[in-house]
Amino acid sequence: MKPARKSAARVLAAALMLIGASAAAQQPSPPRPAPAPRPPAAPKAAPAPETAQTQPPPAAAGQEPQHTTASYGDWVVRCDVLPGPPAQKNCDMEQLAQVQGQPNPISRVAIPLPPKGEGPRLFVQVPVNVSFVTPIKITADDKDAGVTTPFRRCLPAGCFGELDLKDDVQKKFRASAEPGKIIYKDAADRDVAIPVSFKGFAQAYEALLKQ
Repeated sequence: MKPARKSAARVLAAALMLIGASAAAQQPSPPRPAPAPRPPAAPKAAPAPETAQTQPPPAAAGQEPQHTTASYGDWVVRCDVLPGPPAQKNCDMEQLAQVQGQPNPISRVAIPLPPKGEGPRLFVQVPVNVSFVTPIKITADDKDAGVTTPFRRCLPAGCFGELDLKDDVQKKFRASAEPGKIIYKDAADRDVAIPVSFKGFAQAYEALLKQ
């Protein structure tokens, strides 16, 4: 029973006892009254369990997010399915570059599944030690002049650039058979070049668009 109900029950019991006492006082007393028996105490209602109201219900089976991955050459298509209703599905294709012996990647190139009616965008992440004076560049191979974009923002996880993945850029990436590069300058104005592979790019992009 909730505290408000307990208080109301106690007030009602007290009122009934006062009414009974008043009625008894108005009646004439017999010559030698016998002691009146004490009225039995009103039984206390058992309090309702509070556990069901204070503890959250256990999570239903199958409510955990589901993760799927599929590899296409040097690219991975990842999807996270969040339970609904309605269920939400977030997918992207990405490639990480790592230095042997280091747990954290030194670069990440990602293309999220574009919303309906919008064109695809490519995101590049590199370590935070960058110069904002020079834009970041991505080349398809050693002969490619590349595409550039300024750094948009820096977070503790890294600095980010983003660009529209236009048709001509897609064609270069699809046709590339040699390693490309991510090129930028660090805070000491030194050139940094990180390899990026386009092996499996076309297959991964087609798989992404089917999600």
